[in-house]
Amino acid sequence: MKSNAWASKVGFILAAAGSAIGLGAIWKFPYTTGTNGGGAFLLLFLVFTLLLGLPVLIAEFLIGRTSGKTALRAFEELGHKKFTFIGVLGVITCFLLLSFYSVIGGWVLIYTVLGFSGNLTSMSGDQLGELFGTISASPLYAILGQVVFLVITGLIVLRGVQSGIEKMSKILMPLLFLCFIILVSRSLTLEGASEGVRFFIEPDFSALNRTSVLSALGQAFFSLSLGVSAMLTYASYMKERGQINRSAGWIVSLNIVVSLLAGFAIFPAVFASGLDPAEGPSLLFIVLPTVFSQVQFGTVFLTLFFLLFAFASITSSIAMLEVVVSSITDRKEDATVQNKKRNTIITTILVAIVGVPSALSFGVASDIMWFDKTIFDWMDFLVSNILMPIGALLISIFAGFKLDRAIVERELATGPMLKRMIPFWRFSVCYLSPLAILIILIWPLVFS
Repeated sequence: MKSNAWASKVGFILAAAGSAIGLGAIWKFPYTTGTNGGGAFLLLFLVFTLLLGLPVLIAEFLIGRTSGKTALRAFEELGHKKFTFIGVLGVITCFLLLSFYSVIGGWVLIYTVLGFSGNLTSMSGDQLGELFGTISASPLYAILGQVVFLVITGLIVLRGVQSGIEKMSKILMPLLFLCFIILVSRSLTLEGASEGVRFFIEPDFSALNRTSVLSALGQAFFSLSLGVSAMLTYASYMKERGQINRSAGWIVSLNIVVSLLAGFAIFPAVFASGLDPAEGPSLLFIVLPTVFSQVQFGTVFLTLFFLLFAFASITSSIAMLEVVVSSITDRKEDATVQNKKRNTIITTILVAIVGVPSALSFGVASDIMWFDKTIFDWMDFLVSNILMPIGALLISIFAGFKLDRAIVERELATGPMLKRMIPFWRFSVCYLSPLAILIILIWPLVFS
């Protein structure tokens, strides 16, 4: 796998940022913020991302970079074979995450195709809502979109993730930022946009509850792809030491910027259009066409945005599939390109099969509910709010207590100021992050 080492630091940062950003920042962040009260949720998300997410990201980078191995072999390589279960949990979580993530990816592909028709920007908000309902409820559209999304992901993994994604990331990620800036510029000038800005940035702590706090923690980990060994796997392809601090800082910064851009693009338009910010998973697919319909050459920009959004979604799905496939392949001493191809095909098929119930959760299986949650909702809750935080908890404890201090010093103390930051990082991964994660995980169970 080391033959897939990144060609440049910028390529690694953009590819890892693409993996982290994906649907987490662009799709999930706006609707999760909307359903949890706006500004107060944003504040919690930022605090969790900087105080908990960034140290855990550095911890994942440390394990991957110093071991040079993927999830199932990294801990053994570092001399702690009994901790391999952390990698196993990460692989399982990635598999489950991709099974329902691919449903949304399928929607993005369908909307990309619809964008070329030009019809989206000519529809009213009500018509767009009906269109989304039709697409998400149709077994044909839902499953077909999911399968096509997974096939594209599988084909890219088959051809070699790093070489293709690294090159594309250098072009398409900056284009995504440019498109967002255009969208935000227009959204903020809509009549009534100020209400949306206030909703997004003014904290209203009365709107928070235990679920909101748990969701904010889950979003911080989800949007950085933490706790699933994706960043561990990508870091194992690093060629040089001394990249971890700066790379982690850039990735967190880019993730926050994209999340903020998504919020400033969506919420002013939501309030200007008289829509409900708590619309849920459909929010992005209804609001974006509404905004672009009021922009010159809106159809062109909308289509471009969905194309770039599809790319960002696929970069994340590639990382998830790569974690599963590379981990399974690397467990064999006789790992070959043929083995990886076979494992990629088998894993892709299995993910598609497991994802079918989630794909049908908005249509024929919408009545299958437990505690007011559909199958899709439960998969999302299980992965985002339980498995990812637990994975991050275990990675924090391992990096803080088991990883050789000499390794930490060598990788992180690349300058006087960074050397002084190591005690805070160690305090965070040893005590702050684990304590916060445990409280937020246990609180709803004890006090529900």
